Amino acid sequence: MGEQPAEGTTVSLSYPVANDHQLARLLQIGMVLEEVIEARAGKHYETLPAAERDEEIETLLEHAATESARHRGELEALIDALDANPVAYEEIEQLVAARYESDTDTDGVLYDQLANEETAYKFYDDLIEAIEGSSVELTVERGELLDTLREIRADEKAGVEDVTQLMETR
Repeated sequence: MGEQPAEGTTVSLSYPVANDHQLARLLQIGMVLEEVIEARAGKHYETLPAAERDEEIETLLEHAATESARHRGELEALIDALDANPVAYEEIEQLVAARYESDTDTDGVLYDQLANEETAYKFYDDLIEAIEGSSVELTVERGELLDTLREIRADEKAGVEDVTQLMETR
């Protein structure tokens, strides 16, 4: 893996988690990703032409928004349990926009939702790997942290599968 980053200097997932501060920043990125999913799911349904609206799409987008709100709450609880000062929301939002936001000009609502779900799944998968690769002592219980993140990752994987299945029926 190479050299460890200096304390608090990176939010990269290419290194094991080095400290509570870095973990807090990574969890904040997750919160912003969840907020993006929630906001875009709501926006998409509102902007769909009436002819393209149907119960399946509405249910899928409502579920995505509700699930993302729940995930944000779970991540916030983990951050609150850490011995770290959160970073300004605007700074985290810029990191997310630069690294994780997909091109907003996609081929439709379902493609955009699929891209959002896949991005979140990959983020959580990488985050879990970075935590598992770390031997640092964290102020939050490692098992609880990983269990929560694995549950969120499983939800994102199910979201990818749900969107894919819906796309296949169209």
